[in-house]
Amino acid sequence: MTTTDTLNTIATVEETIRCIHAGAELVRITAPSKKEAENLLNIKNELKNRGYAIPLVADIHYTPNAAEIAARIVEKVRINPGNYIDKKKFEQIDYTDAAYNEEIERIRNRFLPLLNICKEYGTALRIGTNHGSLSDRIMSRYGDTPNGMVESAMEFLRIAAYENFHNIVLSMKSSNPIVMVEAYRLLVHNMQAEFGYCYPLHLGVTEAGDGEDGRIKSAMGIGNLLEEGIGDTIRVSLTEDPEFELPVCRNIIKRYPNATQNPGVKNEVLIQQIKELTGINRRKTNSVQNIGGENVPVVIADFSNQIITHESLKSIGYHYESKDDKWHLSDMRRRIIFLGDREIDFALPGTLKYILNFSEWNRKPLTGKSFPLMNVNEYLNHPRPKSELVFVKIDYSSKNNDFSSDAVIQKFIKNPSDIICVESDGVMHLKKCFKFLHEQKISNPVIISIKSAKNTKEEILIDFSIESGAHLMEGNGDGVFFQIDERQADTGFLNSCAFGILQASRRRISKTEYISCPSCGRTLFDLQDTTAKIRAVTHHLKGVKIAIMGCIVNGPGEMADADFGYVGSGPGKITLYKGKEVVKRNIPTEIAVDELIELLKNNNAWVEPPMVAV
Repeated sequence: MTTTDTLNTIATVEETIRCIHAGAELVRITAPSKKEAENLLNIKNELKNRGYAIPLVADIHYTPNAAEIAARIVEKVRINPGNYIDKKKFEQIDYTDAAYNEEIERIRNRFLPLLNICKEYGTALRIGTNHGSLSDRIMSRYGDTPNGMVESAMEFLRIAAYENFHNIVLSMKSSNPIVMVEAYRLLVHNMQAEFGYCYPLHLGVTEAGDGEDGRIKSAMGIGNLLEEGIGDTIRVSLTEDPEFELPVCRNIIKRYPNATQNPGVKNEVLIQQIKELTGINRRKTNSVQNIGGENVPVVIADFSNQIITHESLKSIGYHYESKDDKWHLSDMRRRIIFLGDREIDFALPGTLKYILNFSEWNRKPLTGKSFPLMNVNEYLNHPRPKSELVFVKIDYSSKNNDFSSDAVIQKFIKNPSDIICVESDGVMHLKKCFKFLHEQKISNPVIISIKSAKNTKEEILIDFSIESGAHLMEGNGDGVFFQIDERQADTGFLNSCAFGILQASRRRISKTEYISCPSCGRTLFDLQDTTAKIRAVTHHLKGVKIAIMGCIVNGPGEMADADFGYVGSGPGKITLYKGKEVVKRNIPTEIAVDELIELLKNNNAWVEPPMVAV
């Protein structure tokens, strides 16, 4: 999606061309009013003059008139059913059935002109629900839920289907990947149940943010659904220049070279499979020291491919001060590292334990400090090691299934404190593994073990986000163990990946979370610069969610998950929110960040940043 002012034809055309060269196959342009919608024709003609014929999508929120103009010009129009006709005042209103039905009839009458224009011009329509911009009417009956998101779209879809208009794509976007995934699954189920078929789906995590966090959220949500066979187009929404979104999209979809060539085709078999593999509650696991049970998931660091020094442990949250021979610990420190067959020639911090391959551990076991990792043959053919923790490597893949042996199953049942380190060759296979463990009543903690041999850090990040996030979002997995080959060995990067994925899956909160929109032609300030400024002064506020929104369209509606909001309300002006409540309006941008800090302090969400030794 472009970020330029839509009235600036040349700037929008040039940004569109950069997106095309980066791999875009559709480009969305905001049209908040009639004049921007009318200028879409100039943009389209200029692109044509330069030799580009890419389909354009007009992004509409509050203005049906703009949608009706755009539908005569571009190939697709996106409307938000939460605010296209309904109005939002963020009030809880009770509707009688009669009053509710009257509102549906009002929507029909206002929606029909757009449908007729789309029919006449062959224009496609995207009905795009956003979690944070559900109408008061929907909120009154369904609340701020995936059910409400789906029903918001279904109301418009029923009208279109009744009018025999089917040139439709749907989307269910949220800044929370868990909500987003649940909403898409529910939409597929409801469409199949009501219509007997499904319309194509456009996938995306809205307001994902920037950097690693934005890529993690997007990959987790989009990738999980693609793994299940859901999704026909995708968009990664980053607070970065739009051409940087495209490589992330490409790295996600290239995992699926054999994806269906029949967009929108879903079936009852697929839906039943999804229901079977995702319909169980989180596995209840045994608590073994700090692993499993109600403990937050652990992160195991891989040091098997590098020499370990005091300095290298800094990358996993341990900073050594030689002058006083003390370790300083961070919130993102790891408690367990994997050494393989390596040795350490210095004393580790007292809270840090390590895992060795069984043959190495058996040679000189250090009870209480080191733990063995056994393969299945070792586990079955040796007495259980006299160790506080025993880790067992399990392969559950399309080519092998270590749980096919009843002896393995029975040994885990008899030793409920032994920890399963499970490897698989795909998301759906590992979902089957968790289902199997649930059915067999095997309550041992499970560490999700993933190896990536990809060539770039972004590809590796996407691999880990999809392969582990799909299960963590379901509540499964008591820890993660990420491994990369020797060429890519970087424990600091892996540490950041792991904690970012755990935070995005809401399983372990270790840092501030930012919900920031990707910018568009409506944006009233420099989003990237402002996000960086806010991050610089608030990044130490563990667990606080701060939304940074470019305009009133995206905020406060689409920042539903945020604790505090920083929203553009006019040129050079900012409005601050606590949740969805306005706290201060029209603050000059020059002092707005300071006012945000004051708001955090007034609501007991502020702590002074830690002192940094120099």
